[in-house]
Amino acid sequence: MQLRALKPYCVAQALFVAILAFSSTPGAQSPPAVPLVRENVTEKISDHVYVIPDASVPLVPNIGFVVGSKATLVIDTGMGRRNGDAVMRELAKVSKNSQWYVATTHFHPEHSMGTSFPAGTTFLYPKAQQQDFDEFGAGMVDTFSKRSPAIADLLQDAKYPRAAQPFDRDQKLDLGGVHVTLTWLGPTHTRGDTAIFVEEDRILFAGDLAMKSAFPAFASPYSSGKTWLASLDKLDAMRPVKVVGSHGEMGDASLISEYRNYLRAVQSRVAQLKSSGVSVTDASKTLTAEFEAKYPNWSAPARIAGAVQAFYNE
Repeated sequence: MQLRALKPYCVAQALFVAILAFSSTPGAQSPPAVPLVRENVTEKISDHVYVIPDASVPLVPNIGFVVGSKATLVIDTGMGRRNGDAVMRELAKVSKNSQWYVATTHFHPEHSMGTSFPAGTTFLYPKAQQQDFDEFGAGMVDTFSKRSPAIADLLQDAKYPRAAQPFDRDQKLDLGGVHVTLTWLGPTHTRGDTAIFVEEDRILFAGDLAMKSAFPAFASPYSSGKTWLASLDKLDAMRPVKVVGSHGEMGDASLISEYRNYLRAVQSRVAQLKSSGVSVTDASKTLTAEFEAKYPNWSAPARIAGAVQAFYNE
């Protein structure tokens, strides 16, 4: 059965499998860590940008603050009120602004459900991300909650925020001496992934579009390999000096080229195998083994099959 034929709740389960593929550790038997945003570790990475690093804890994102003279942008929020409270406490240490914006790189709960922001906060995301909230959000929360009692507790009463006016392709912000562009480039990791670029500092929050040493996850029935490759070209054209992925260590623009090289290689090998009459199932098995050996230090090799299927279908 093709993924597009699945009901939304089944799709949500399939998406969660992809998330678990990122968070799993080979051979690990212990229960998953409670996904809590850490406090007192916020790093200043440029003149106007701060990051709460995730320390590679599964289901915790790298959280960003962009601070201008009149407003502050929060990028991703953690999961649930407890994490949202931690984010607000850290934010108070680096910004005294009273005007708040919140942007989410995509709709998965650890990026979008830190529900502690004051009244008057402006939430920003593209129409495609709103579609993801509406179509898959409830199923994702249910699936996350079933993973452990701790996650269920974090998500109790948490709700997806709504943007007053979801944007089409780009949203520009003037935070006061700091200009930020939010860009939707098309369906990649999810349908509504959003890249966020801080222009003066040349810092790119790439979400799952480019991460360090982790296979990219095609986690949506709308994910497209061709769109992902085109998106990486557009991100590279921004010429960022630092790239902050959704999870894992930060890096420079080489994170973009590494993902592009990998995806081009998968695309090429899929075309070769498909033209030889190899089925998508056999191609996935062959290329998973091949690329896991080629990238031995990358996490979540189970995600290779998703990339193979996306390119095979295209």
